[in-house]
Amino acid sequence: MEGFLSALLLQSGYNAALVGIGAALLGIAAGGTGTFIFLRKRSLVSDAAAHATLPGICLAFMAMVAFGGDGRNLTGLMIGSAASAAVALVLVDWISRETRLPEDAAIGAVLSVFFGFGIVLMTVIQTMTSGRQAGLESFLLGSTAGMLFNEAVTIAIAGAVAGLLLLLLHRRMTLVAFDPEFAATTGVDVRSTDLATMGLVLVVTVIGLKVVGLVLIVAMLIIPAVAARFWTERVDRLVAIAAVIGGVSGYTGAAASAAYPNVPTGAIIVLISFGLFAVSLAFAPVRGVVASLYRHVRFQRQVHLRQGLLAVARGEPIFDGLTLKVLRFFGHIRADGVATLSGRAAAAKALRDEARWEVARETHQEDMSVARFDGLTAIEKVFTPDEIAELDRRIGDRIGVVA
Repeated sequence: MEGFLSALLLQSGYNAALVGIGAALLGIAAGGTGTFIFLRKRSLVSDAAAHATLPGICLAFMAMVAFGGDGRNLTGLMIGSAASAAVALVLVDWISRETRLPEDAAIGAVLSVFFGFGIVLMTVIQTMTSGRQAGLESFLLGSTAGMLFNEAVTIAIAGAVAGLLLLLLHRRMTLVAFDPEFAATTGVDVRSTDLATMGLVLVVTVIGLKVVGLVLIVAMLIIPAVAARFWTERVDRLVAIAAVIGGVSGYTGAAASAAYPNVPTGAIIVLISFGLFAVSLAFAPVRGVVASLYRHVRFQRQVHLRQGLLAVARGEPIFDGLTLKVLRFFGHIRADGVATLSGRAAAAKALRDEARWEVARETHQEDMSVARFDGLTAIEKVFTPDEIAELDRRIGDRIGVVA
C-alpha cells in the first residue's frame, strides 16, 4: 500500500511518474473519443481496430529485425499497428457500404481474420533466434513495468495530441453522432467526420497498446463513456465526465502497476474503470439504481397516501396494510384506524383537488400538463391561485345546479 501511495503522489521515480501522466492522458483521450463512438452506436468498430493491430505489430517487428534494428522499438511497432488497424477499418467501411452485409458482420469477419493472422505471426516470431522477441506478448494485456523513458515520452506526447484533436473536432462529431442527416444539410461532411472519429479511435488504440494492451483497449474506449452517461444528459458534460473517468482509471492503474509490477497494467486499469462504472450505476443521482429505487418507493408511497386520503374522505374502509402504514407515518390516522384532525383536513383537500382536476380536464383540454395529470401532482404546481379560485367557483355552480 505504501508503494501504491508513493506512485500516486509521483514519488516512485521520474520514469514511473511519466508513465502515470502518459496513462492519464491516454485515459482522457480514450474516454472522450469513446463517447462519440458510443453515441454513434459504433462501439464494435473500436474492437475491430484493437484486434487488427496484432498483425501490424508482428510484421513491424519482423521488418525491423530483418533490417538489423531493434524489433521492440516502440515507435516502429506503433507505426505497424496503426497501418494494419487502418487497413482493417477501411475494409470494414468498404464491406458495409459495398455489400449487403451489416456493419457488425463486417466487423466480425475483419476482426477474426486479422487477429487470427496476428496469432500465426506471433507464433512464427517465437521461433526466431534474433530480435529480442521476449515480452512482445505484453502488447496483448499491457505492461508498464520496465518501460523505457523514450517510450513513456512517446505515449505521453501521443496522448496529448489525441486529446487536442478531440477538442478541435468535438462539435462536428457531436452533430454527426445525434443527427447525421441534419449535419449533412448544414454543410458538415458526415463521411469525413466519421473517418476522423475512426482516426481518433485508431490513435487511441495504437498509443494504448503498451499501457492497456490490444485486448483491453476497447474497454478504455467504452466503459468511461457508459459510466458517464449515468450522470448527465448534456453532451459536453458527458465528454468531460468520460474523460475524467478515463484519466483517473489510467493514472490509478499505472500507479498500481508501478507498485505491483507483476500485475498486468491493462487489467488493473480496466478493473478500476469498471469500479467507477459500478459506482455510477449505483449512485448516479438521476439514472442510478439507488435513485431509481428511491423514486419507485416514493411513487408507491404517494399513490397509497392519495388513495388512503380519498378513502378517509369518502368514509370507505381501508384494508390495504401498506396504505394504513403510510397514513400512520404521516400522522393522518391513529393506531386504531381513526382519522386525526390533520388527516381529516388532508382528506378533505384531496377530495376537493379531485373535483378541481375533474373540472380542469374539461375546461383546459388544450393544456398538456392537465392532459398528463397522474393524480399525484399538487394542483398548486400547475395552476395559479386565481385559476384555482375559478375552478372552485365552477365546482360551486355545479353543486348548486345539482341541488
